Amino acid sequence: MAVTQQLARIPAEYLASCRQSADASPDGDPLWDPPSADVLDLDWAPFLLERICELGGLDDLHRSALRQALEGDTAIDLAFLNTHPHTIAPFGPNPTALSAGQVDRVAELLGQIDFPALLATLPADEAKAASLIGNGADKIVDGPKKYVLGHFNALREFYHAASQRQLLVVLWWD
Repeated sequence: MAVTQQLARIPAEYLASCRQSADASPDGDPLWDPPSADVLDLDWAPFLLERICELGGLDDLHRSALRQALEGDTAIDLAFLNTHPHTIAPFGPNPTALSAGQVDRVAELLGQIDFPALLATLPADEAKAASLIGNGADKIVDGPKKYVLGHFNALREFYHAASQRQLLVVLWWD
């Protein structure tokens, strides 16, 4: 089983309910089970997304927003989601989250990124582009450009919907 990045958009009340469940449960079970429609599997795309933004010369403000969208923040205490045997991130770093306000800002900045223009800075030849990108991009069937563009669009749409609904975003690797 491959370890991939997961994101869930949830109401603050749901997170509070999970925290209460973990506190009340003898084995710390938070009853974490966000609706599948509100979960995004980014696979291994985060590394590639950041690399393409670096290669394409994306400015620091937008690169920082992308990094925050992919790494979250540690200000919200999620230790209760990382307690054995119910840990949601058994194979990666501790889960992180973004507040609804942070989600709004990230969604706004992701919406301003012209990702096709960043991809256009790469060599037209997929093999050459994959070599430049690195991080296993050469192993992506049909080349990395379509793969990464699809994941960027999914990430942007995910954050836009979370912002519209005033939801938090929880991130983890599983």
